[in-house]
Amino acid sequence: MPWMEAVPNFSEGRDPARIEAILAAMLAVPGAYLLDQEMDADHHRSVITLAGEPAAVAEAAVRGAGKAAELIDLNQHQGAHPRIGACDVIPFVPLEALTLEDCVHWAEWAGEEIWRRFQIPVYLYEAAARRPERRLLENIRQGQFEGLKESIAQDPERRPDFGPPPDQVPQLHPSAGATVVGARKFLIAFNINLNSSNISLARAIAKKIRTSGGGLPALKAMGVKLTSPPRAQVSMNLTDFEQTSLTTAWNAVAQEARQAGAEAVESEIVGLVPRQALLIAAVEALHLHSFDRTSLVEYRLDSVRHSLPLRWEEQLRPFADALADPTPAPAGGSAAAAAGALAASLGSMLVAWIAKKQPQLDVSAWQRELTRMRQELLRSTDLDCQAYLAVIQARRLPHSTEKHAQERALAIRQAIGRAAEIPLTVAVLSRNLRDVLHQVQPHLPVSMSSDLSTALALNEACYLGALANVEINLRDLPAESGDFNRLSRELERLRKMGL
Repeated sequence: MPWMEAVPNFSEGRDPARIEAILAAMLAVPGAYLLDQEMDADHHRSVITLAGEPAAVAEAAVRGAGKAAELIDLNQHQGAHPRIGACDVIPFVPLEALTLEDCVHWAEWAGEEIWRRFQIPVYLYEAAARRPERRLLENIRQGQFEGLKESIAQDPERRPDFGPPPDQVPQLHPSAGATVVGARKFLIAFNINLNSSNISLARAIAKKIRTSGGGLPALKAMGVKLTSPPRAQVSMNLTDFEQTSLTTAWNAVAQEARQAGAEAVESEIVGLVPRQALLIAAVEALHLHSFDRTSLVEYRLDSVRHSLPLRWEEQLRPFADALADPTPAPAGGSAAAAAGALAASLGSMLVAWIAKKQPQLDVSAWQRELTRMRQELLRSTDLDCQAYLAVIQARRLPHSTEKHAQERALAIRQAIGRAAEIPLTVAVLSRNLRDVLHQVQPHLPVSMSSDLSTALALNEACYLGALANVEINLRDLPAESGDFNRLSRELERLRKMGL
């Protein structure tokens, strides 16, 4: 399954309640998961790292931008970090089975949605940039919120990529400003603190070592003044750690600081860092000769494990143990979907036998349908968990004011509707699977009847369990809602049809 990362940056680093509300809005999207969150009071900025299926992550980022627009007023914002928006920047990063071009697609989608839903103008940057000068984030941020407020309406070069039609004058969102959305490779945010509060020194070092100043490749840097304790910081982004490593960046800052009579005393990584980046840094710092990852004991252990024959107990145990835990998910809905997936797998095995023994029979339609159903049912084991966890997240939303109470009630209703929709889909898949299994039955020998019986029994468990999960979720939906009426009718129809 493809995975994508999003790293939205919000112009709020001092009020945890605001960030929690933004985070809750994003994590209400099934399939989006929190990897990390960082708050910095001096920068007055928070960095959230999400990962998951691309569509879910993109939707979560869009909702985060909308919630930030409700809670953050840039007219009242002051911090050390440059910014033009309440949700200042959203980069999408490919993780697994995804390309940078895929992330460009999702960046464009998210940018258009942010403008359409919230009337926040959006600029595209890095790999998603539509103009060469907008590849660099610092070019878009010139003048920050205050300067862009004037120039966006006067300078055609500052017109956003997503905004009003060409015949209308663009304007920033009055409180949320603009948002920059893009696609890029993995970036490491790396800060080094000096034993000096001289901000001019930090800025001079940053100017000398960054790529734009003729310094190190793939490195962006700026000087920042911290207040607690008073200290100057060289704040860097390593856009390609294989070109400029963490160790190289540290050594460059330390050398420039020493020449000015100061010292680099400590560093920090904001957000997450790839394992390979730390390995490169360690190899360089220790001056190891001819060292690569094959020298790691963990690498050798993984190689041995992968060469061992599969033990199905080990494959099934994690899911069985997770079901056994007294946690909200996975539970009955996931177990029902898993039973259906096993039934579909047995069906595929039976059809493969028919194809081998009866080559004159065209079984391709059965094969395609069983493969599709197996994949859908396997996916539903996760979707059911995500849907129930979304209900829990919605119930944790603030409800101290009337507006928050209404938003919470709507979020709960939508989440419960989704939690009922997924097992209903599983039940429909189960009925279709039953039909295919019965079509296959006449072509099987008596010796395979036990396999077919097992498949039918597993599928019956899937069907009954799915219907039970629909029914239990409907109890929490308001009887007058459209979702309740629609889902209830479909549930009743499936019950009358039987299996």
